[in-house]
Amino acid sequence: MNSADAGDFVVAIPARFAASRLPGKPLRLLAGEPLVLHVARRALKAGAREVWVAADDERIAAALEGAGVRVAMTSPDHASGTDRLAECARIAGWSDDTVVVNLQGDEPFAPAAGIRAVAALMHAGQIEMATLAAPVTDVETLLDPNAVKLVRADDGRALYFSRAPIPWPRDAFARDRSRMPESGEWLRHIGIYGYRAGFLPRFAALPPGRLERIESLEQLRVLEAGYRIAVGVTPEPFPPGVDTPEDLARAEAWIAAGHG
Repeated sequence: MNSADAGDFVVAIPARFAASRLPGKPLRLLAGEPLVLHVARRALKAGAREVWVAADDERIAAALEGAGVRVAMTSPDHASGTDRLAECARIAGWSDDTVVVNLQGDEPFAPAAGIRAVAALMHAGQIEMATLAAPVTDVETLLDPNAVKLVRADDGRALYFSRAPIPWPRDAFARDRSRMPESGEWLRHIGIYGYRAGFLPRFAALPPGRLERIESLEQLRVLEAGYRIAVGVTPEPFPPGVDTPEDLARAEAWIAAGHG
């Protein structure tokens, strides 16, 4: 899979004003500009045919005026970003086979190559969803429940996502759990997704799954329902997103150091 083979795709960015850990997050300033504007620019750089922001507050729409993106005013009552994107798809009027890349509204440094890679996965096969992963290189990440791990089949389809270290390196960890095992593949999930627009209302209509409730991972709902998720290894690193005030301060420092 080559990210250059992204084909035709759109990007949708869910932007919820009332974020629990960082209220008003889409409009928080990063290098003097709203966070959501940074994310929208990343999507535009990736070569999407259209970039839409699925917003729940008119202030977000105002902040994006003149940015070259479309805004869908969606309900503030949606329980998840998937529900918000399903409404965005209806407002945008995309055909069922339109490839939609869901770029989270707190990813101001998402690489364009990564966005294209998700679209390429959708165009490469008849699957319902696509996402990315990155190699785990340190044992702290492997053991961190906030870093979601995954395992995939030989054809690249996701088998499972978990907050636990999977696969569990039985023999290596029996000897020493303070360092990475010398052999094996461990992958950390990156929260960017691809869908076809026609799948979004089906996904949103699925009831929460048993495994999803245990792990608090919405993507498990898709696997439990028998749908397929293709997983590619990201062609470029995804710097950390912005979910807390501390994340925002780190992002400011990242830009001040000449990145971004």
